[in-house]
Amino acid sequence: MTAPEPGFRSYQRRVVDDALDALLAGLSAISIEGPRAVGKTTTAAQRARTTLYLDDDAQQQILRADPDRLTRGPEPILIDEWQQFPSAWNRVRRAVDGNPAPARFLLTGSAQPAGAATHTGAGRIVPVRMRPLSLAERGFSPSVSLAELLSGSRPAIGGATTVGLDDYVGEMLAGGFPAIRQLPADLRRAQLDGYLARVVDREFPEQGITVRRPDTLRAWLRAYAAATATTASFETIRDAATPGVASKPAISTTLPWRDILTRLWLLDPVPAWLPTGHKLKELGAASKHHLADPALAARLLNLTARKLLTGAGANPSIPRDGPLLGALFESLIALNLRVYAQAAQAEVRHLRTQRSEHEIDFIISGDEGIVAIEAKLSASVAEDDMKHLKWLTGRIGDELLEAVVVTTGREAYRRPDGIAIVPAALLGP
Repeated sequence: MTAPEPGFRSYQRRVVDDALDALLAGLSAISIEGPRAVGKTTTAAQRARTTLYLDDDAQQQILRADPDRLTRGPEPILIDEWQQFPSAWNRVRRAVDGNPAPARFLLTGSAQPAGAATHTGAGRIVPVRMRPLSLAERGFSPSVSLAELLSGSRPAIGGATTVGLDDYVGEMLAGGFPAIRQLPADLRRAQLDGYLARVVDREFPEQGITVRRPDTLRAWLRAYAAATATTASFETIRDAATPGVASKPAISTTLPWRDILTRLWLLDPVPAWLPTGHKLKELGAASKHHLADPALAARLLNLTARKLLTGAGANPSIPRDGPLLGALFESLIALNLRVYAQAAQAEVRHLRTQRSEHEIDFIISGDEGIVAIEAKLSASVAEDDMKHLKWLTGRIGDELLEAVVVTTGREAYRRPDGIAIVPAALLGP
């Protein structure tokens, strides 16, 4: 059910590998971006002939003495954690200007440096986002392809799985960081705690902000985790982080926290779907909150399988519909859909009307139209689970290629009304 860890005896291809191969065949420089520990270096190293590790102090000292080493050597040249030596970006850009031959450089980065003018690489250095492992990359066997759903071909929907709710809870807690998920539960918790501590104690200072009250930042992170899959306002999250405290942190203090966590790729909100020139009116514009991996949210909230399955551990200061387990299941589906949609050159959004009469968890927008997806923490579906999908069908007609309900059930099938019912383990790229 789970995949072997990349980087040891064999490399397990990721969904993003096909895109990287296609881009490198015609482009000089690719920047692989994403949070720390998602496997960027391991993936890039499969293609590199020269590797420079810029988070190594010794290599940084050598480069300061001889910066031209960045662009010398057998190509492709992998420049790992390039943000530790920000001038690397412009040196690569200039090298590409001088020689735009394909497959010259791979850059990997776990942060966007404060003030770095990465936009100057537009047209020379192409970014590719990499996220934690999707279920398909963890060893599950999908039978329903998101790319086929987006094609408008109305593919047959079928397949069966033995994966059940306990397995999905296990995946939420294990997470998609390749080197962490393979560890025993107690060591995995320690690694995730260390991952989060590094964010506060090291990566914030590297981004130019020294956190004077680390406990307040950790409380804000916990409140954000509790807001998973909601559109809770910034003020609601701030207040939930400081219950009973009359003097709240100023917005001028907490806004930079959000900005840095975004630059570290740790916040991965799903933006609202706001089509232009459309029949739909009065759509909400707020994004849905998600961390890069639901395992981070679970760890911040000190959640265990027992707590999730019994409903314990929720933050009552963050209003939500349904249990926190449902929110983390939706976050797991969000992670999967973003990996699969990126491979299909599609975008992931959500829909909510301003008065919340109608909402749909995910709108996948591709060249041929859209696929609407609801995530339901249930092994079966009721008619009420389809009401928003049917409403959208009535509003936009043929532009809606597919309506899908992703469940914790065991079989994939298409209902007589055309709606596809797909267990999460059976949905793939």
